[in-house]
Amino acid sequence: MKIALAQLNYTIGDIDGNTARIIDAIRKAKEEKADLVLFAEYAVSGTPAYDLLRKTTFLTLCEEALEEIAKECRHITAIVGSPYLTDRGAMSTAVVLRNGCIDEIVEKQYITARREMGFIVGGEGYKVIEVCGRNIAIMVGDDLSHLQELDKEADFVVSINAHRYSKGLLSSRYEMMRRLTYTENRNIIIINQVGGSGDVVYDGTSGIMNSKGEIELFMKSFEEDFVIFDTLAEHKPLDAAPYTSYNDRTRMIYKAACLGLRDYFHKNGYTKACVGLSGGIDSSVVACLAVGALGKENVRGLMMPSQFSSEESVEDAKELARRLDIEYSVLPINEAYTAIMDTLKPVTGGTEFDATEENIQSRIRTVLLMALQNKDGYILLNSSNKSENALGWCTLYGDTAGAFSPTGDLYKSEIYDLARYINAAFEDVIPENIFNKEPSSELRPNHKDSDILPPYEVVDAILYRMIEKGEHREEIVNAGFDSEVVEKIHTMVMQNVKKRYQYPPVLRLSTSSFRHEVLFPLVNKYGY
Repeated sequence: MKIALAQLNYTIGDIDGNTARIIDAIRKAKEEKADLVLFAEYAVSGTPAYDLLRKTTFLTLCEEALEEIAKECRHITAIVGSPYLTDRGAMSTAVVLRNGCIDEIVEKQYITARREMGFIVGGEGYKVIEVCGRNIAIMVGDDLSHLQELDKEADFVVSINAHRYSKGLLSSRYEMMRRLTYTENRNIIIINQVGGSGDVVYDGTSGIMNSKGEIELFMKSFEEDFVIFDTLAEHKPLDAAPYTSYNDRTRMIYKAACLGLRDYFHKNGYTKACVGLSGGIDSSVVACLAVGALGKENVRGLMMPSQFSSEESVEDAKELARRLDIEYSVLPINEAYTAIMDTLKPVTGGTEFDATEENIQSRIRTVLLMALQNKDGYILLNSSNKSENALGWCTLYGDTAGAFSPTGDLYKSEIYDLARYINAAFEDVIPENIFNKEPSSELRPNHKDSDILPPYEVVDAILYRMIEKGEHREEIVNAGFDSEVVEKIHTMVMQNVKKRYQYPPVLRLSTSSFRHEVLFPLVNKYGY
């Protein structure tokens, strides 16, 4: 039996476009003499569709699309993921198409992702169908984790999925498959989708693993792919486990960030991005990601020095722009800052310099960046990181502004890792001086982040335990961290929930993204 695996990039709500892509792949599979062609979960609708899944008209259009796709399924069987409206509610399903019609509907039983809860309901679970005399068990999404519940004989288990990318999940996903194939003695096929869908990225990386726990097919990551797998042919298992090294991890973060950023722009009809270049590591990495995703001709930098900005930082930002070969402008904000402070004298005159004056600088810069967006259509990219977001080390309506944040789910230390990868891969586009300088927002004379915060290596280690692992302060202190530092960081995290509620969309690259997997109440007294 020949099985075609179609790993495609779908767009949420573009039912006609998604249908056309599916039909093209079916025709290609028929040309290759395939007996069965597989598509990902939610292939027809795109995902996450959220409240679209509660609209009867949307679900009806998906069903009509399935009927259209089915007309192509003569002399071939297709398994296509789609939401489906039943008398029990909307469900995520794998729809079996053959003989020109809808033959079977396999319902997803276990709803485990927050992005689905409240929008779909669980159904009956797997079904076994016959194709070319072979029994194939079909499962949807996380139902694969319950493979031991499969009580029927099957030559293959086909799991259609919408697995989003997250740091570390690629290797754990295949370890889960390895455990299931070995313990359950079954061959497993996973077909995933690929592409950016708002704030999530689907990595693709579909594959086939035999009953011995050996990988027989491994499809591309972060790219569309189409492969024919002949079950009668001899397949040499791959030797190495995928994505287990440190270098692989950082490379995949870069590819995920570029794909998520590119699709956010292209699927929304945007073309050009602007970045505020400060000469610091964060804005440098975001500029590099923008060039990698959109091309240098579609990226513009603004340098907006104040009287507190060092000449060194301005020159570093200029050098970065020259190495990236992007357009840039230098717009000093001294006069605007002075004008605002003079206007405020009846209210703030005679008071000491504090966060008020610091934040005004940040907000002036956002006014200029947003003016470029409004005037010339350059969509503003946010340049913050997860460490700053967690601590509230940012200015509302200042450096928290932007239409999209490609790095907001990466800790400061991960930003440095990503910067080093970018330099290794793209011939040192980030000037070395940007790596060597001490982090500073340069909002007051001789200002450094370390004046208030411990080194970011310490901050990130504590935040990781607090956010990703959910450890209590006592556990973190018992691990060897200073109790006063832990208390300070915990207080900053809990007191700045309001800022995170007002943050721009952040590309989710971890399993503990703020406002999704990590959601603190807007009003709380925990730990005070």
